[in-house]
Amino acid sequence: MIFEKSEYSARLDNVRAAMRAREIDLLIVDQSEFLIYLTGFSISENMYRACLVPLNGEPVMVLRAVDLGPFEDSSWLDQAVAFADWEHPVAVMAKTIHDMGFAARRVGIDEESYCMPLKRFRQLEGLLPDTKFVDFSGVLECLRARKSDAEIALIRQAARIADLGISAAVEDVGEGRSARDAAAVVHQVFMKEGADTSRAGIITAGVGNNFLHGYLTDTSLKSGEILHLELLPFVQGYSARIMRPVVIGPLGERARVAELLLEIQDRQFAAMKPGATACDVDAIAREGLLAAGLRPDYLNITGYNLGLYPIHTPRTSDFTRIFLPTSKWQLEPGMVFHMYVSASGLAFSETILITEHGFERLTQSPRKVFEA
Repeated sequence: MIFEKSEYSARLDNVRAAMRAREIDLLIVDQSEFLIYLTGFSISENMYRACLVPLNGEPVMVLRAVDLGPFEDSSWLDQAVAFADWEHPVAVMAKTIHDMGFAARRVGIDEESYCMPLKRFRQLEGLLPDTKFVDFSGVLECLRARKSDAEIALIRQAARIADLGISAAVEDVGEGRSARDAAAVVHQVFMKEGADTSRAGIITAGVGNNFLHGYLTDTSLKSGEILHLELLPFVQGYSARIMRPVVIGPLGERARVAELLLEIQDRQFAAMKPGATACDVDAIAREGLLAAGLRPDYLNITGYNLGLYPIHTPRTSDFTRIFLPTSKWQLEPGMVFHMYVSASGLAFSETILITEHGFERLTQSPRKVFEA
C-alpha cells in the first residue's frame, strides 16, 4: 500500500461524515482519482468498476476477476466482488447493491463522474427501480484539498525530482538541440530518481502568450528561440510541477520581462497564507501583469490545486481549487498549488505548500530565465 491503513481509515471517516450530512446510505465511488484515494487501488476503466461504501460496515470493491490480484496487493480493503468478462458490470453492480441490502435505500453517485455517463446511469437506475439516487458530486474533491503529512512527503519527493529535471535539461539544451532531446534527458532523470512512469511534461517552444499547452517537436532550436519547460514528475501518483524558460542565445529584452514576471509572482506568493481569499491572491498576479503592460489580457487561471493523479484519470490537472477573479474560497494549511505566470514566451511556476503561517516553495530551482 502507498500509505498506512490509518491514513485510509481517516479518509473513510471523512467520506462517511459527508454521507451522513446528505443522508446517504451507500456511496458509489468510481472515478480513478477517488478510487485510489479511498482504496489505494488504481485501475483503468476498460470495464466498469467501482467501490461501494456503506455508511456502516466494510466497503466492497466490484471489479473484473482478472484485476482481483492487483487489488488484493495494493488495497487495504478485504471485501470484493469479482465478475467474469462476459458478465455485464452494471448488472453485477446492481446485484451487489441489492445483496448488500441497499436496493431501496438512498445511494450516492457523483453526477459529474466521467465513469457514469447517462446511458450507464439509466441502466443502473432501471435495475434498481426502488433506489433513491442522491448527488454526491464535488464532495470528494473538497475532502482531498488539504493534504496529510504523508501526502506532502510524496509531493516533496516529486518537487526534488522536478528540480533535478530542470537542471539536467538546462545543461543539455542549446542551439541545434530540440524539445524532444530535452524530454529524453528529463525522462532519464525521472526514471533514475524514482518517479512514476509517465510523461516528462510539456516541453515546447515559448512563443507569444498562448504557448503553455504546446506540442513536443523534433525541430532544432535556433538562436533567439525559447524552450519552455514544464515538468510534471509523479511519485506514487502525487505530482509536483515547475516551469522554467531557456533562451537560446543572448537574453536581450527578455531579461527585463523575466524580472517583472518574477517580481509580480513573488508578491503573489507572499500573500498566500491561511485565510487568504483566492481571488485576492489571483489579482496580485493578474492585475500586476496587465498593469506592467506584459500582456493585453490574461484569460487563464494563475494557479490550481495539486495532489493525486492516477495514471488512468483523463484529467491532467486538478481544478477543484483554482485562482480566478471569481474564486471566493479561502486558503488552508495543507493545500498545495501549482502557481504560474507567463508572457512573451516566458513562463515561471512553482509548487507551493500552504503552511500554518504562510507558504513554502517546494520546488527550489533558481528563479530566473536560463541562457543556453
